[in-house]
Amino acid sequence: MKPARLRADLLAGLTTSFALVPECIAFALVAHLNPLMGLYGAFIICTLTALFGGRPGMISGAAGSMAVVIVALVVQHGAQYLLATVLLGGVVMILFGALRLGKLVRLVPYPVMLGFVNGLAIVIALAQLEHFKEGEHWLSGTPLYLMIGLVALTMLVVYVLPKLTRAVPPALVAILGVGLLVYLLGLPTRTLGDMAHIAGGLPQLALPQVPWNLQTLTIIAPYAFLMAMVGLLETLLTLNLTDEITESRGYPDRECVALGAANMVSGLCGGMGGCAMIGQTVINLSSNGRGRLSGVVAGVMILLFVLFLSPLIERIPLAALVGVMFVVAQQTFAWASLRVLHKVPASDVLAIVAVTVVTVFTDLAMAVMFGIIIAAINFAWQHARELYANSHVDDEGGKHYQVHGTLFFASTTPFLNQFDPAGDPAKVTLDCQHLSFVDYSAIAALQTLRERYAKAGKQLRVVHLSERCKKLLKRAGEQH
Repeated sequence: MKPARLRADLLAGLTTSFALVPECIAFALVAHLNPLMGLYGAFIICTLTALFGGRPGMISGAAGSMAVVIVALVVQHGAQYLLATVLLGGVVMILFGALRLGKLVRLVPYPVMLGFVNGLAIVIALAQLEHFKEGEHWLSGTPLYLMIGLVALTMLVVYVLPKLTRAVPPALVAILGVGLLVYLLGLPTRTLGDMAHIAGGLPQLALPQVPWNLQTLTIIAPYAFLMAMVGLLETLLTLNLTDEITESRGYPDRECVALGAANMVSGLCGGMGGCAMIGQTVINLSSNGRGRLSGVVAGVMILLFVLFLSPLIERIPLAALVGVMFVVAQQTFAWASLRVLHKVPASDVLAIVAVTVVTVFTDLAMAVMFGIIIAAINFAWQHARELYANSHVDDEGGKHYQVHGTLFFASTTPFLNQFDPAGDPAKVTLDCQHLSFVDYSAIAALQTLRERYAKAGKQLRVVHLSERCKKLLKRAGEQH
């Protein structure tokens, strides 16, 4: 590795580690867990996916989308059942990758991808507002003005520094600079240590303390599957985004296997489950982190924070981290999607807006599925409208229909409407050279057409079926 690349990855990894710590602590608290479980999970998952995953430069850790999924499990059954769930969820992820199902992310349309990115950007920004509270009450007076001033200063450094030099990541300079300013001036502002104390020892390898029986499996299996699907979905979408930013290609199936293995190790070592984190990935990439080393450094630094550096890390002002995350939210949001809203089809606008809104108010998995449903319905509707037929009468008085398009559940009615069994001559030929049969609805439509002509006492002959269509009809028991 070239020295310049090595240096860039080291600095990017260090910068990303500062941004990982408060997020992992916050997500652990959301899930009613010890903050150390979030930090252990981040260390293990970030390091292992960076080493063995399919997308260098992408950062994984204890993600909020997965934390929300398991809150009810932790409240009802405790942290040990969560660890068993993380273990089982890891197995599901490995199977997903081993079966090469990562390619299913191709089914996610680009408007849904834009909605996903925009929704998460808004979620990242809204999550920072919690740091403007003390307990249940909003900050006011001097503490509020000081917080706003430090956040603004951090954002200013991040925006301006790249215009002066690109030798160091601007987010790293902003965090350390604002932290040093607060320390030297003795400014009374909240620090990372006010969220939680992060000192601890090495994670210990042990099986979760749960009864290993069918009853336990019935409790954890639904959560494990949901957690795995949410984690895989966010990871694969973030992988696609990273591919676009770096103009390179990742390997989704390999990433799924690595993520599953990392979650299993995390569950065995007392850590939370996790997946790719879009905010931290953007920080890493904007800090010029492109190699596996950046992710490894980010993960290992979290462990060093826990073991040796907690007194220093706990002094970092929350305002500096909030400022960096506000910049990340701004950079993550696909502003270009707003400029093209009046240029793209209404269905795509609906998908972008719907996925964004649902991501903000519910969860990522629900939002993406909602967007895919919108896109699928629109695709089926548009494809059904493209079916049409040409007809002519030959020298012998027989009528020929040549149908163009795809025959499937949404186009069966337009297909049947092309024919006139009552008014057609005794001999009718259906030319299927330009017609594709897709599903059982297509077969049923052809059978209905035959019955209509038979009822009218006329003969329908079907010609030029493709081999695929013949096999489909033969499998269904139809004669062609």
